[in-house]
Amino acid sequence: MIDKVLIGLAGAAGISFTAWKTMFPWIGDDLKILQAGYKVRKVMNEEIEQAYFLIDKFEDKVKLHPDKPFIIYDHNIYSFQYVDQQANKVANIAKRWGLTVGDTVALYASNSPSFIWTFLGLAKLGVTVALINSNLQGKALVHCVKASGGKILIVGEGMELLNTVIELDTELDNYDIYIQGSSKDQIPPNYTSFDDLMRKTMPTPVHKNVRSKMNVMSTFCFIYTSGTTGLPKPVFILHIKGISLSKLVGLFGLSENDIFYLFLPLYHTSGCMSLFGAIDVGATVVIRKKFSVSYFWKDVHQYNITVIQYIGELCRYLLNGPKDPLENQHKIKVMFGNGLRKDIWTKFQTRFNIPKIVEFFGATEGTGFTFQLSNKPGAIGRYSPLIKKIDPSPKRIVKYDFATAEPIRDQNGRCIEIKPGESGLILSIIPDVVRSLPFYRASQEDNNKKIVLNAFEEGDAYFNYGDLFYLDKDYFLYFQDRLGDTFRWKGENVSTTEVANILTNVDFIQDANVYGVTVPGHDGRAGMAALTLTDIQELSEDNLKTIYNHCEEELPRYARPIFLRVLEEADLTSTFKQRKVDLIKEGYNPSVVKDPLYFRDDSKKTFVPLTFQLFTSGVAKSKL
Repeated sequence: MIDKVLIGLAGAAGISFTAWKTMFPWIGDDLKILQAGYKVRKVMNEEIEQAYFLIDKFEDKVKLHPDKPFIIYDHNIYSFQYVDQQANKVANIAKRWGLTVGDTVALYASNSPSFIWTFLGLAKLGVTVALINSNLQGKALVHCVKASGGKILIVGEGMELLNTVIELDTELDNYDIYIQGSSKDQIPPNYTSFDDLMRKTMPTPVHKNVRSKMNVMSTFCFIYTSGTTGLPKPVFILHIKGISLSKLVGLFGLSENDIFYLFLPLYHTSGCMSLFGAIDVGATVVIRKKFSVSYFWKDVHQYNITVIQYIGELCRYLLNGPKDPLENQHKIKVMFGNGLRKDIWTKFQTRFNIPKIVEFFGATEGTGFTFQLSNKPGAIGRYSPLIKKIDPSPKRIVKYDFATAEPIRDQNGRCIEIKPGESGLILSIIPDVVRSLPFYRASQEDNNKKIVLNAFEEGDAYFNYGDLFYLDKDYFLYFQDRLGDTFRWKGENVSTTEVANILTNVDFIQDANVYGVTVPGHDGRAGMAALTLTDIQELSEDNLKTIYNHCEEELPRYARPIFLRVLEEADLTSTFKQRKVDLIKEGYNPSVVKDPLYFRDDSKKTFVPLTFQLFTSGVAKSKL
C-alpha cells in the first residue's frame, strides 16, 4: 500500500521509484514507519468502529485458549480461564454493590494478579477504574481518591498499603473500603475483606449485555499524571484510547507466542500499554511487583521473555550493574519504551545484545504518538515531509516563546513550524471526536492550558505537550527537554536534559538531575546539578576537577552548572521521572541542604565545597 503511494508520487514527479530512493535516502526509514503504522491503524479503526472493547478481546482470548498461561507471578501460573473466573467473581461482587456503566471504583494496588483480575472484572460491567499510584501516601493519596469521583476504594494486598490507608481513616470515612490479601479478622471492623467476598462468590459469567450502554467514548479508566509539579490529575482514558493503546504493540510485529516482562507500574500508562497489548495478541505476561536489577536477567532467562517495555533510567541502572552471566542468554526480540538516552543507547544495546530497540514518545493525556523503527540512538520518531503529508493524526513542531512557554505566532496569528536543525514545541491535533471532552477530571483551567487554538487554520485545535523536540537534517526527532524544565541564564536558554546527558558521560556519575536556582542580584536562574554517584561515596578533589574540565570541554559557558549537590540516591517518581520541585526550593543553602554542596570556582578551575561561611559571606555569588 505505502509502496504504491510512493510509486505514485515518484511517477507524478517524473522520476523512477529507484531514483526517488536514491535522491532521498531516508525513504527507507519512512517506509518502516508507514508500513507498520498503516497495518495497525487499519485494524485499530475497524475495532473502534465495531466497538470491540479490550474486555471483549480478553473474553475472546479465554475462549480461544483457556488453558494457556496468561499471568506468571512469583513462580505461580494463572491461565486465561482462571483469570477470567476471578474477574467474573469481581464483576458479580460489584454487581451486588449496584455498580453499572459509568460508575467509578478507585483501585489502590501494586502489580499483582489480583490487580489485573480486579481491573478486568470491573470492566466487565463497564465500571470505570481509577488507577491510584500505590506509592502515594497522606494528602496526595486522599486527593487522588477524591478526584476519582467514586465512593468505593479497593486496597490491594500488602500490609504497607493497608497501614497507609488506616492512617488516613478519618479523611476517607465517607468511602466504602475493601481490603485484598486479608481476612475479616486481620483488618479494622470498619473495613471489609475483599478476599472473603471472593471466597463466597461464584465465578458465574457476566453477559456482555450488562455493559450494553457502554460505547467507545465512555471512560475506560483514569490514569493519573505523575505529579512532578503538583498533585496528580486523573486523565480520562476513553475506550477509544484503550483500544488504540492495545494495538501499539502491533508496530513491532508481536504475537500470541510472545512473553511480556511487566515490571513497570500497572497504575500508569507505561504498565497498561504492555498489559493491553498482551491482551490484544493473547500473549503471556510475567509480572514483577517492581523493577529489580538483581532479578532482571534471572527472570528474563527463566521465563523466556521476548518483549520488554522500559523507562530509560532503568536501562542506566542495568548498565551500571555488575556483569551477569545470564545477561546475553535471552530470547528478547524487542525492547520498547521512552527515555533511553543517546549517550548509553549503543552501550546498552551492544552489551546486552538487544536486536531491536524502539523508542517512542507520547503522553497519557496526549492525542498523538511518535516512534522510530530504525534503531537510531536517541531518536523518538521521524518527521519527514512524506510522513507529515500522510500522517492521519497531524503533529507539528513549532517555534516558541521561552518567557511565556507558548507558541510564537506569525503576522497572521498562526504558529510557525521549525526547520531541520532547529528545536521547537511539539503539538498534535485534537480530533473532532474528542474536541469537546476534557483531558483531565479537573478544572476547566487545567484543561485549557493544554490547548492551542487556531494554530494553523481558523477553528483548529492542537494539544500542547509542553515538550521540546530537536529535528535533525535526516528528519529524526529527539526529545530535548520539557519546557518547564528549561531555564534561562546569561540571556540563553539552558536545556536540563542536554546538560544531564553531558554530565552522565563522566564515568563516576550515575545520574544527574539538572535544574535552575535563583541567585539574588542575578537575572534568570543559575544551573545546578544533583548528582548520584556510581561506585564512589564522595567527590574527591580529582573528581571535582574532572567534572569542571568535562563541562569546560563539552558545554557552552552559560550551560555549565554553577552548583553541584551529591545525593545518596536519585529522587524519582514511581514512574522513574526526576523530581525537581523540592530540589529547586531547597536551592544551594547549606543550612537547608544536608547533602554535600559545591560551586564552580573559575579562578581555581574546579568545583569547591560550598560551606555555610562562604554562602553567608556571598563569596559564591560574587564569582558568578
